[in-house]
Amino acid sequence: MKKILFDHYKDFLPVNSSTPMVSLGEGFTPLVKSLNFSEKYDCELYFKLEGCNPSGSFKDRGMFLAVAKALEKKKSKIICASTGNTSASAAAYGARYNLQTIVIIPSGKIAVGKLLQAMAYGAQIVSIKGNFDQALEAVKQISDSMDFEIVNSINPFRLEGQKTGSFEIVDELNQSPDYQFMPVGNAGNISSYFMGYKMYLERKKIKDIPTFFGIQAENSAPLVDGKIIENPSTLATAIRIGNPASSDLAKEAVNETQGEFLKVSDEEIISAQSLIAKHEGIFCEPASAASFAGLLKKINNGLDVKNKKIVCILTGNGLKDPENAQKYLKSKIIKTSSNSESIKKAIISGSSTNIFKRMF
Repeated sequence: MKKILFDHYKDFLPVNSSTPMVSLGEGFTPLVKSLNFSEKYDCELYFKLEGCNPSGSFKDRGMFLAVAKALEKKKSKIICASTGNTSASAAAYGARYNLQTIVIIPSGKIAVGKLLQAMAYGAQIVSIKGNFDQALEAVKQISDSMDFEIVNSINPFRLEGQKTGSFEIVDELNQSPDYQFMPVGNAGNISSYFMGYKMYLERKKIKDIPTFFGIQAENSAPLVDGKIIENPSTLATAIRIGNPASSDLAKEAVNETQGEFLKVSDEEIISAQSLIAKHEGIFCEPASAASFAGLLKKINNGLDVKNKKIVCILTGNGLKDPENAQKYLKSKIIKTSSNSESIKKAIISGSSTNIFKRMF
């Protein structure tokens, strides 16, 4: 039987006898060791597959606890601003626990897979003319007057739940990794992992905390550029955020571990997404691939990874964003007749020019 986060890590979470148990089977996602890239770079590289959570992203880790605490306070309505994954997660838990769920999204700036999820789960969706930061500001302004519980990462229980990802990594490796690479949008996830490692490693009497690398998209990189980005832009919609709500905690995570924020281009993100898929059999959404793109960039710039344990957090499933996958990752389809000889010729022809083989 699958373990339940609420029960398994109860001693590390802010729950009590009045907190109802909430679960959709979140957490305990695979930590998959890379075969090809570990060998290529002479390191131990792992991918944490957060896309295996119930709604397909890491957001479920925090949402179960945010919803549990909302129910504890007798709330009947939840609300969030979202570029996609938060809306899908909130809507899923809202549906399961009979909560009215309101989702505020920036018009035209949400991946279709994520929007479809929120619609399927029955959330009320409000699309605004503006970006994510403006949507979140609107949520803050209306939540109290309409008695909504905000379930964005500004809700502290979201981060408390998300820190369980670090617990799982330590339990599986029996230590912390040397380096951890993570995509950074609203900066809640990197903050939560930092909190989690500090708490869990102290209890486990393990001294070393990983060096954190927070990866942002080139035109949505407020923590790299040191300023608010008024009109953030990237095809990686999950990190298209110009004013991260958890920026202070994220900076603490990077500074305290002698890490770094860095930015990668959309081209580097798509290349990383393709490489992971075609050489490890793992399909993640573009924002997730930013973590691996950041690792490749650091290696190319001289980061010594030999014999190091490295974890890249892959925050969401690739099917979350089918439009970009279809546009950038599609392979040539060879058309032929049903004749077996024609099929053989097509296979041989395709094998001799296979772009997958040339990429690595």
